[in-house]
Parts: sequence; structure tokens; C-alpha cells
Amino acid sequence: MAWRLMLAAAATATIGAAQAPATAPPGSTPAPTPSPMAANPVPGYLGEAAPDTYKILPPAPVAGTTRYEADRTIFLGTRSLKDTPRWALAQNDVDQFAVLKDLSCAIGVNLTSQNAPKTTAMIARVGRDVARATDRPKDIYRRQRPYLIDEGPTCVEKSAALSASPDYPSGHNTWGWTVGLIMAELAPDRATEILARARAFGESRLVCGVHNLSAIEAGRLNGSIVVAGLHGSPEFRKDLEAVRKEVAAARRAGPAPDPAACAKEAELVAKSPY
Repeated sequence: MAWRLMLAAAATATIGAAQAPATAPPGSTPAPTPSPMAANPVPGYLGEAAPDTYKILPPAPVAGTTRYEADRTIFLGTRSLKDTPRWALAQNDVDQFAVLKDLSCAIGVNLTSQNAPKTTAMIARVGRDVARATDRPKDIYRRQRPYLIDEGPTCVEKSAALSASPDYPSGHNTWGWTVGLIMAELAPDRATEILARARAFGESRLVCGVHNLSAIEAGRLNGSIVVAGLHGSPEFRKDLEAVRKEVAAARRAGPAPDPAACAKEAELVAKSPY
């Protein structure tokens, strides 16, 4: 599926996006980061040892059930967020490869290939495991995206490629929550801020109108499953300890993100969109 191809390019895309400004201008839609390493040869950490997320996640909602109707109600209700500051944040969060940049206020520094090369490389490698965990349940459930069920604006173009990619679980949120959990472990004194921003990163897909609430919740669980599996990998644990020192050094060196921009972001993150 699309997620396998998209996250195969994470090595360069994540590194490049981490160097972008902290927030896109209000009302604008950032262009996706180019991915020159679509054939990235670096494997994930888990391979065949990865947990089978299809057997762990709850099934996708089907028509006639309470969860299905709740998804429709929340999609329609959140269309009123169009052109609000929260909509602008959702547009900013469209580029999943910019997740380290998006977490910069929460972490306290913008982690890039220059100040944190081991970190960006490890996160990129984890992307392979996220793709595997996302594609199998998506391919089985084939859940439609919400705008294909009910009319409503989205913060990105309703392309044929997007519509062909199933809704459940959210790969975007699986990725964001996986990275958020890892970064919370690397900067435990900022864990609350990091996980709050990672939650909002996933909820931006709900605000954007391209994922149902059930897919967002499943993505969060999916990311937790990936991280649990990663901790069973001696290679990941070894890399994590090396990265821990690098993140600490980068935070000490700074510079810290703009306080005013971070305060505005924190205000938006603190409010539930539904």
C-alpha cells in the first residue's frame, strides 16, 4: 500500500523536513517534502518479529454500528473548524516527515541531521516498522475515508491517490504517536508536552477531514504496539541509548524554538477539536 512506499523514503524526508520552520503560515498548505531516497535500503528493526497489528487492533467500524455513526457525526461536526487556527495547524501537520520539526516546541530544540544525525537516522529506520504495522490492517479492512461517505471540506486536495488509501488505521497517526513515544523516552522531563503535541499531530488528520476518529484512535494504539515491539529489539535498544546522549547534547546546545510561536501552538494543542 501507499504507506509502505511513503515511509520507505523517510530517511531523507524526515531529515530534510526537520530543518523547516516550526509552523506554516496560517491558511497555507505546505508542500510535501521531496523524497529522493524512495529506494532507501535500510531495513526496519523488527521484520518478521513485528507484532501482528491486525490481530491486536479492534476491527474497523462497519455501517449500522454505533462506532460507524459516531465517526460520521464527528466528521460532520468538525467541518466547522475550516479556516480556523486549528485548521491551519492541521495543514501544517500534513507533512508526516516533518514530525521532528513539529515536535520541536515540545522537545525544546529542532532536531536535524546536523545537530542529531543518529536521532534522525533511527527515526527514519523506525518508519519501516510503522509502514509494516499500518499496511496490513489497512489492506484487510479497506475502510473508506470520511469524505467519501459524507460531503465536507478537507484541508488537502481530495486526490485519487488519497481516496484509494484506506482510512483504518491512520498511518499518519501511527507514525506521529510512535515518534512521540520514542521522543518522550529520550526527553522524559518533556514527556507531557511531547505526547500532547503527538496527540494533536494525529488529531490534525481528523480536523483535516481525511481520517475518522476511529482511525485516529487505532493509529495511536498501533503506534504503541510498534514501540512495544521495538523494545524487544536489542539493536533498537542499543541505538536508543546512543541517541539519548545526542538528544541531551542538542537540547543543551540549542537554540530553543521561538517562545511566542510555541505558546500559540500550546494553546491550540490544549483544546480538543471534537
